[in-house]
Amino acid sequence: MKLNELQGNAGSKKKRMRVGRGIGSGKGKTSGRGQKGQKSRTGVSINGFEGGQMPLYQRLPKRGFHNAMRKNLVGLNLSKIQHAIDAKKLDPKKTIDALALVEAGLIKRTVDGVRLLGQGELKAKVTFKVTGATKTAIAAVEKAGGKVEFLPEPKKIERKKAI
Repeated sequence: MKLNELQGNAGSKKKRMRVGRGIGSGKGKTSGRGQKGQKSRTGVSINGFEGGQMPLYQRLPKRGFHNAMRKNLVGLNLSKIQHAIDAKKLDPKKTIDALALVEAGLIKRTVDGVRLLGQGELKAKVTFKVTGATKTAIAAVEKAGGKVEFLPEPKKIERKKAI
């Protein structure tokens, strides 16, 4: 077999249909869009449009509360941390913070910080520097001989009132 003899499996590549190229092509005249009207034109987006009537999604009442000031913390269980320590991805002698967890591949990114969760067992003596932790997580870390330090919250900037 030579490189110039390579080809895909039969039927794996479908030829693109060229539309609007005459009646004999099978997709001429209206190009498969039917007849006249708004939907046959290009650049039309009418999802949710109800002919000028108030759309259903706007007629229904809003429910619940969305807290804009809520912190988006990444939760991480102790069992995953212990597994990473066993796999030599984390060094228990160093302080484990958000950057170390990202480098170890335990979390993808930190938005507002990391919250330590207490599921699983921790065997290594580790010092954590995190944004938050549950009571069970703190108890499990202290039982293993480690400690949990909390990062200070960033100061809120207050707007000065105009006199």
